[in-house]
Amino acid sequence: MTKINDSYLKLPGSYLFSAIGKKVRAFEAAHPETKVIRLGIGDVTRPLTKTVIDALHSAVEEMGQEETFRGYAPDLGYEFLREAIAGADYQERGCAIAPDEIFVSDGAKCDCGNIQEIFSLKNKVAVCDPVYPVYVDSNVMAGRAGEYDEERGCFTGIIYMPCLEENGFLPMLPEETPDLIYLCFPNNPTGSVITRPELQKWVDYANEKGSVILYDAAYEAYIRTEGIPHSIYECDGADTCAIEFHSFSKNAGFTGLRLGYTVVPKKLVRDGTPLNALWARRHGTKYNGAPYIVQRAGEAVYSKEGRKEVKGLVDDYMENASLILKGLKEAGFTASGGVDAPYIWLKVPEGMTSWEFFDALLERAGVVGTPGSGFGPCGEGYFRLTAFGSRENTEEALERIRTNFGG
Repeated sequence: MTKINDSYLKLPGSYLFSAIGKKVRAFEAAHPETKVIRLGIGDVTRPLTKTVIDALHSAVEEMGQEETFRGYAPDLGYEFLREAIAGADYQERGCAIAPDEIFVSDGAKCDCGNIQEIFSLKNKVAVCDPVYPVYVDSNVMAGRAGEYDEERGCFTGIIYMPCLEENGFLPMLPEETPDLIYLCFPNNPTGSVITRPELQKWVDYANEKGSVILYDAAYEAYIRTEGIPHSIYECDGADTCAIEFHSFSKNAGFTGLRLGYTVVPKKLVRDGTPLNALWARRHGTKYNGAPYIVQRAGEAVYSKEGRKEVKGLVDDYMENASLILKGLKEAGFTASGGVDAPYIWLKVPEGMTSWEFFDALLERAGVVGTPGSGFGPCGEGYFRLTAFGSRENTEEALERIRTNFGG
C-alpha cells in the first residue's frame, strides 16, 4: 500500500495566510457592506512599470518569430540576466559574485523552501523567532524538525533564536551549534535590520563552526539607513559560508510574474563538495527556469530607466510605511519597523492574543493584518501590518484604527 510522507502531518493546522484568507472570506460573506482593507499578506498592489511592460511585449513578439523563438531556459537562467544581476546587485557594491554563481528561479519563496534538499536530514536548523514560516515548514516537511510541541508552539528539533524588543528584534548567536542558520534582513515580520559589524559576527561564527547561513535578502531594496548591508557578501568571508536569496517581487512588483534568484558561491564547500555544483545538479534536474519573457522583464529592471522606476515603487511603499508607523504611535500603539522595511511590527493591546486582535481589527475596523504568533512563539503579543496597499487605503485603514482603537 502506498505510504505518505507523515512529516506533513506534523504541520500544525493550515498555512498561516490560508487561515487568514478563510477568516476574511467568512467576514466578507457576513458583512458584504464593509470594504475590507488588506494590510496583511505581503503582496504588492502597484502595476508593473512601463520599462518592464515594454520588455514583456518585446519578448512576446520574439517568441512569435521562428528565428527568435526560445524553448527551455538554460539551467542557471539566461546569461543576459545573470550578468545584469552580478553587475548591479554585487559588483557595484564591491562583492565578487560571478554570473555562474547566480541561479535564476521563479521566486525566493520556492528557493528558500527547496534549498534544504541539498543538505542532510541530520543537520540541525536554527531560525529567528519570529520568522517567515516557510523556513520552518519546509524543514518540517523534509523530516528535519522533530516533533511539534503544541504547548510551546514550536518544534523540538529546531533551534529558535528569540528576537525580542530588548535586543532590537535581532537574534543572538545560539549556544547550541546549528548546521543551517536562516537569517532574513530586512526582517519579515519585524522590519528590523542588521548592521555590517553585527552581520560580520554571524559570518565569522558560521565559518568557525562550519555552518551554512541561508540569507534571505528579499527586502534589501527598502533599506534607507546608511551603512546597513544590502547583501551578506558585503562581509568578509561570506562567500565560504553563505547562500543568498533575492526576489523581484517586492521591489519590482513581480508577484504575478514570479522571478527571483539564489547565489551559491563556488568557494562554499561542505563535506568536500562544492555546494554550487550540488545546487546546479538539483536545479537542472527539478527546474526548467523562469520563462524567457519573464527573464527579459527582469533584465529591464536593471536598465537606467528601470532602476529609476523601481525606486519610485519602493519609495511609494516606504511612504506608506512611514504613515502607518506614525499613525499607530499617535493612536497609542508601540510599533517598530517601517524605516528600512515595508513591514510594521506592533504590540497588540494588553489582554489580547495576536489572533484575538486580528479578529477585533477585522470586526471593528474592517482591516486585515497578520497575527504575530503565526511567525513563531516569540511573535505572540505582536502583529504585522504591511505597506503594500494603496495610499488611499492606507490612510483610510489608519483612520479606522484610530477611531476604533485610539487612546
